[in-house]
Amino acid sequence: MNIYVMACLGTLFTFLMTVLGSAIVFIFRGELKESVQKVFFGFAAGVMIAASVWSLLLPAMDRAVQLGLSPWIPAGGGFVLGGAFLWLMDVAVRKLKPEKMSHGSFLLFSAVTMHNVPEGMAVGLAFAAVGNGVNDLLPFASAIGLAVGIGIQNFPEGAAISLPLRKEGISKTKAFLCGSLTGVVEPMFGIPVVFMAERVEPMMPWLLSFAAGAMIYVSVAELIPNAVDTRDKGTGIFGVMMGFLVMMLLDVALG
Repeated sequence: MNIYVMACLGTLFTFLMTVLGSAIVFIFRGELKESVQKVFFGFAAGVMIAASVWSLLLPAMDRAVQLGLSPWIPAGGGFVLGGAFLWLMDVAVRKLKPEKMSHGSFLLFSAVTMHNVPEGMAVGLAFAAVGNGVNDLLPFASAIGLAVGIGIQNFPEGAAISLPLRKEGISKTKAFLCGSLTGVVEPMFGIPVVFMAERVEPMMPWLLSFAAGAMIYVSVAELIPNAVDTRDKGTGIFGVMMGFLVMMLLDVALG
């Protein structure tokens, strides 16, 4: 099958998995209990921290080595830039955020969206490499496996967006749409990158680590404080550990 068609199908699959994860918001009725909210905030933080390591920083180092670069320079530099960018956004977000979306939820939405950009590009590059005959590094089955792996990882990420938004008082439908929108960028960036693979490939280590820095920032600044407080540390910590464990297992098993 044409690599452009396969790249389209692969990135659409990752997007649809984000949609399915976001749809979890429809399962819960009424207002979530405070303890349940803490678990979900913690779970979202754990997912993002694990994804930052296994989905972003480690692949950034691997790609840097393949490109003949020192692995720590793009990984460290991109990570710092991503964190700095989110800090600047944090300063400006009170003026930029939608009226009904809280400060923390807007940051979370922004960070996950940025994280999905390099993931979509990675899927597109995988199929582009196959089409260019780079079969020793990325065979066709590996490109499909990458799309499937990223798609399965996107399921808990979709839930990590829609459930906190619902907790903020946003309707289930709007929370679902916001969660789904974070995944739209994967086909938006993944399909065009097939046409310009040679130009984009050298930037991938920086893009991946940039997204990691952004995700770690929002996890520490917003999610963990909402999950853990002095009255009840255990519930939120349990959520963080469960989210980290689930995402780590998905990344390692499907990586």
